Amino acid sequence: MGAAAGDDDIGHAEAPALRRSEWRASATRRPSATTRSELAAQVIAGIVKEVGAGGRLGTKEELRIRCGVSVGTLNEALRLLQSRGLVTVRPGPGGGLFACEPAPMVRLGNLMLALDSDQASVADAVRIRNALDVLLIEDAVWHASAADIAALRAGLADMAAAAKQGDGIAFLRANCALHARIAAVGPNTMLTSIYVGLLDVIEAHTLAVLPVAEQPLPEFLFERYRLHARLVDAIAIQDVAAALRLIAQHDATLV
Repeated sequence: MGAAAGDDDIGHAEAPALRRSEWRASATRRPSATTRSELAAQVIAGIVKEVGAGGRLGTKEELRIRCGVSVGTLNEALRLLQSRGLVTVRPGPGGGLFACEPAPMVRLGNLMLALDSDQASVADAVRIRNALDVLLIEDAVWHASAADIAALRAGLADMAAAAKQGDGIAFLRANCALHARIAAVGPNTMLTSIYVGLLDVIEAHTLAVLPVAEQPLPEFLFERYRLHARLVDAIAIQDVAAALRLIAQHDATLV
């Protein structure tokens, strides 16, 4: 999901640490703890499917040996699975690690969001948010000051850091903060209030951010960061056509 053809005519500066060649080279040099945790989480998720909802998964040590990871990596994998609503820990006699009912999931563009409540509320919030994006982007193009642009670029840096770590939730939070800042640029306070409220609904009920395809999450998030960088650049140079083209591409793939 890179930027659409024709977007490269918008000038933009990117942090050297996030150049694609360096991104891939870094991944090649040393597998990250996040990757090992995700692989362990995939193994345990397979066990969850085998035992079914409510089934016992075994002890931590049994799972650690089966996954072939360290205690710290196993704990991180379990944290990921708990955040996705797949694993629960029951204390006391007869307790342990158990499979639980999966969290409600909603597919939005090329992401799956694991939610803590009815997926309809989040899907509706995103649909309404997308409908308001054109109004907000047009206002931002014509009203953004130099200070506003600087604040947006600071928000981009937060998104870049989360993408580099492959942290979907941190990326979603930074993304919502960036969009809230874009909304605040415009003069329509009622529109801003409604829009920020919709962002709050999405952020508050999301437990995990997962890619739909086989593409690794850090790579996908990095591409989303690049699209947002181009959007901010378009706002900065008051290129309405480019900004509207980019927000249309943005809304087709969620965040």
